[in-house]
Amino acid sequence: MLLEQINRPEDLKRLSMAELEVLAGEIRQFLIEKLSVTGGHLSSNLGVVELTIALHTLFHSPYDKLLFDVGHQAYVHKILTGRKDKFDTLRKYKGLCGFIKRSESEHDVWEAGHSSTSLSAAMGMAMARDLKGEHNKVVAIIGDGAITGGMALEAMNHIGHEKKNIMVILNDNEMSIAPNVGAIHNYLSKIRSDRHYLKAKEEVEHLLKKIPAIGGTLAKTAEKLKDSLKYFVLNGVWFEELGFTYIGPVDGHNLPVLLDTLKQAEKVVGPVLVHVVTTKGKGYTPAEQDSHSWHGPGPYKIESGQVLKSVGPPMYTEVFGNTLIQMAEQDSRIVAVTPAMPGGSGLLKFAKQFPSRMIDVGIAEQHAATLCAGLASEGLKPVFAVYSTFLQRAYDQVVHDICRPKLNVAFAIDRAGFVGPDGETHQGVYDIAFLRSLPNMVLMMPKDEKELQDMMQTALEYDEGPIAYRYPRNSGVGANLDEAPKAIPIGTWETLRDGDYAAVLAVGPMVQVALEASEQLAKEGIKLRVVNARFIKPLDEVYLHQLANESIPIITMEEGAIQGGFGSAVMEFFAANHFTGLHVNVMGIPDYFVEHGSVKEQREEVGLTAHNLIAEVKKLVPRKRQRA
Repeated sequence: MLLEQINRPEDLKRLSMAELEVLAGEIRQFLIEKLSVTGGHLSSNLGVVELTIALHTLFHSPYDKLLFDVGHQAYVHKILTGRKDKFDTLRKYKGLCGFIKRSESEHDVWEAGHSSTSLSAAMGMAMARDLKGEHNKVVAIIGDGAITGGMALEAMNHIGHEKKNIMVILNDNEMSIAPNVGAIHNYLSKIRSDRHYLKAKEEVEHLLKKIPAIGGTLAKTAEKLKDSLKYFVLNGVWFEELGFTYIGPVDGHNLPVLLDTLKQAEKVVGPVLVHVVTTKGKGYTPAEQDSHSWHGPGPYKIESGQVLKSVGPPMYTEVFGNTLIQMAEQDSRIVAVTPAMPGGSGLLKFAKQFPSRMIDVGIAEQHAATLCAGLASEGLKPVFAVYSTFLQRAYDQVVHDICRPKLNVAFAIDRAGFVGPDGETHQGVYDIAFLRSLPNMVLMMPKDEKELQDMMQTALEYDEGPIAYRYPRNSGVGANLDEAPKAIPIGTWETLRDGDYAAVLAVGPMVQVALEASEQLAKEGIKLRVVNARFIKPLDEVYLHQLANESIPIITMEEGAIQGGFGSAVMEFFAANHFTGLHVNVMGIPDYFVEHGSVKEQREEVGLTAHNLIAEVKKLVPRKRQRA
């Protein structure tokens, strides 16, 4: 197999065109086989096989900088840069990362798990290159969805203004090439990227302007004619107006054409955009037919395309989506808003039933947040369904446009806590810290899927400002969902198991961990109180006063960052109320980014397990006995 001979990008340069095309087929088969076991981003990577081969054949990584926007489409890049032997560990604990990772390879020059960042980074690298007097190429590969993100548009505006030598590859996997105009596009692309043509055009314009009396008018007329033709025949006018030379569209699965086009683009002085049309899921029928479902599947059967799913309680996301439909049937004010994640956020059924009340704004979290503010200001009940990691991108809008004017926006924060294989770029462990500091914000997290329903009802009935309920990526615990949701009094906790040795104030999934520890400790005669601290803000101050008066040791437990988290809030309360002599132990996520693996492994790494909680409680037992 040719693939066995490829251990670095330089190995591609000795292959013939025919061999490169054979290699593309081998890589596709490799991906289909490996991801059927590990899971991962399948359709996006099958779509960029030829494109990635062409880039590494033409350019010289890592001297030339190849930046993959988001990075979920960089598996082929990993294969070609010496990591194919590690693919059995993809997205596993201590294994190969599912995204670009700088510490993993010198060829990974830019890492991100969020979209629309590559063009800004490319501009920074190009400016650094020019300041240092170097001559390497800077190439950013960005998708048609990501390029609509506000950050990408800001970067394009800057790049076009500064006229930096940057190549942008627009990986368009939604549009198709129109056969009747494809030849014209290819022809114009060749002419417009040719150095001799560009120089001749400048010379003609210069000569026209030198003709006395009428030269300026002729030059303007020629320019208008050129512009009118451009508007008539080109799809890339918008990019041209931003200052880019536009080339394309080009078939992203035709290696000879791709390489020829990239060579032409390399000759362009200034920013150039190559529009490449690809098919997501290329080469695997199930993924081609439904690229959305095959964006990031778990393990699957290759022959049938059946994704292997575990049997058990529904996911929190599913409970959210179904419950929102039920509520929307009763309340016409409810509007769902999502930043390009209707499937991941469980809103596909909602969109089908309430198409006019389902708003997908694309990859534009900032816009989504302020849009919700506008909806709320007119008396509607917007529900902003967003992953915790993506909510970070809308922080200013949450502060300025929602919390400050105290608007009734409900935040449905999915993927709160550890997210498993997606790893550090997607961990939902910071929203507690950045939301609880905001005035007017109410923040909740349920212990099970039934309590999620109750919190959704609480949010619906709440009219005092923004309110958020956060929930994990996991399946529920099997709670009974038959009863109608009931609103929970704001800022109230509940005791799930009584005890006097210590009290564990647990948030969300940590409630089940605390209950498990309590059951094991009870066998040893140690009574551990387990409190469902379902309101992170406001805290249950009555309960905290009671705990302080009891002088009972307290352990807080959260699947979130310790700095600024729930445990910090508890200690701030005790400090503000001048309680001294209390023992408060905070269990959460330390001050570093936790990498990919299973949620179980991630919890074990940071000590958020029943075993670790038991150990902490036993440290307190002698102190409790001394008081007795």
